[in-house]
Amino acid sequence: MNLYHFKVLITEFNEITVVVAAENDEQAFKRAEIEVEASFLKLPEIKEIVLTERKKISNKGTAFVVK
Repeated sequence: MNLYHFKVLITEFNEITVVVAAENDEQAFKRAEIEVEASFLKLPEIKEIVLTERKKISNKGTAFVVK
């Protein structure tokens, strides 16, 4: 399993950060889109989803610094 760090460009707020755990890239992109849509009362238009980092999740853990 991997931990994915995305930047998502949407119309209302320009850019938001999304972090997802998934088995592969395809599942991660789908989950990122689902999480963005579930986080807003008014469904935002997603302009672009950019994968910025991908790390393997190990027994010791994995983390990202979100700026």
